[in-house]
Amino acid sequence: MKIKMLAAVLLAVWGVQSPALAASAKAPTAVGSCVATTIKEIGSRLEGIDDSGSLVVYATGTYGVSYDTIEGIVGSKVGDKIELCLVSLPEDCPAGDERGKVYAAVNLRTQAFWELPDAEHMCGGA
Repeated sequence: MKIKMLAAVLLAVWGVQSPALAASAKAPTAVGSCVATTIKEIGSRLEGIDDSGSLVVYATGTYGVSYDTIEGIVGSKVGDKIELCLVSLPEDCPAGDERGKVYAAVNLRTQAFWELPDAEHMCGGA
């Protein structure tokens, strides 16, 4: 619920700022931090299989993936401005396995909100 309130605040703030906001080149690294970015790619979880879920790639290089089709992503377009926030970090992961970060995103054009992990499985999983 805090993320949805944050999304509403971010939309209000972005609405009164200059439309020429630059997208961040880096993903947020601290829980609760956010960056301005854009959508680089939209697709299905499995390439070429439309009903396999959703995939979104941000200009920061960050991914969001789901086994479900996320309507907010389906209604988005490459180049849409996004406010991307880090919601949680995985814990007790094997060395080098960084999967499982969860990001919340707000599409500033459509005002759609979604929250997705950066991988299909959490760290230490399949």
